[in-house]
Amino acid sequence: MAKQQYFITGTDTDAGKTHVCVGLLAAAARQDLRSMGVKPISAGAEMIDGKLRNDDAMKIQAASSVSLHYEQVNPVVFEPAIAPHIAAAKENKIITVTRLEGFVRGSLLTPHDFALVEGAGGWRVPVNDRELLSDLAKRLAMPVIVVVNMRLGCLNHAFLTMEAIRRDGLKIAGWVANGGQDDMSCYEENLSTLNNMLSAPLLGSLSWHQDRQTAEAEFDLLLKNLSS
Repeated sequence: MAKQQYFITGTDTDAGKTHVCVGLLAAAARQDLRSMGVKPISAGAEMIDGKLRNDDAMKIQAASSVSLHYEQVNPVVFEPAIAPHIAAAKENKIITVTRLEGFVRGSLLTPHDFALVEGAGGWRVPVNDRELLSDLAKRLAMPVIVVVNMRLGCLNHAFLTMEAIRRDGLKIAGWVANGGQDDMSCYEENLSTLNNMLSAPLLGSLSWHQDRQTAEAEFDLLLKNLSS
């Protein structure tokens, strides 16, 4: 079986990338696939046993069926929940796309069937004063999964994100409508607009208010749609 590898981005910060990443990793594991997730850079962490740990990265590590050290999952982590390049500057550190690419490719040497690389924030997030995290995605050349935060303003965010990804020459594997059924006015109408106007497949529509059985069924379907 050929390896499945995807880059996960969102239309904004807190779009639900980790929610989707964790759900897909668990679904892959239920299919007996060796699954692993990587979050190469994060900002927003706390000290646990004397080491900085990001909550999203720990969730990804726990959801991976392949055993990875935390440093393989999240090699670059900053304590303040601010833009990564600003956090790096405050610590007099320089993060480069080349360095991040090396970390990711090193982690991907671990035998696996299904791998997800989760970005930070939206598509155009600076890594330093010259490079963007989207440059890492371009180097990895993985199909991209776009998580759309279903709230007011998501139409514009989704269209611009898709446009930028295509401009960068990457394939869009599909998009996920995340949350909103109970909170967004005219949810179905907005979902229909996106489905009709985005020239990429809708992989699944998820709710934040799921019981475990429903959530697993939705992610199993999402994985099936992604693999088809």
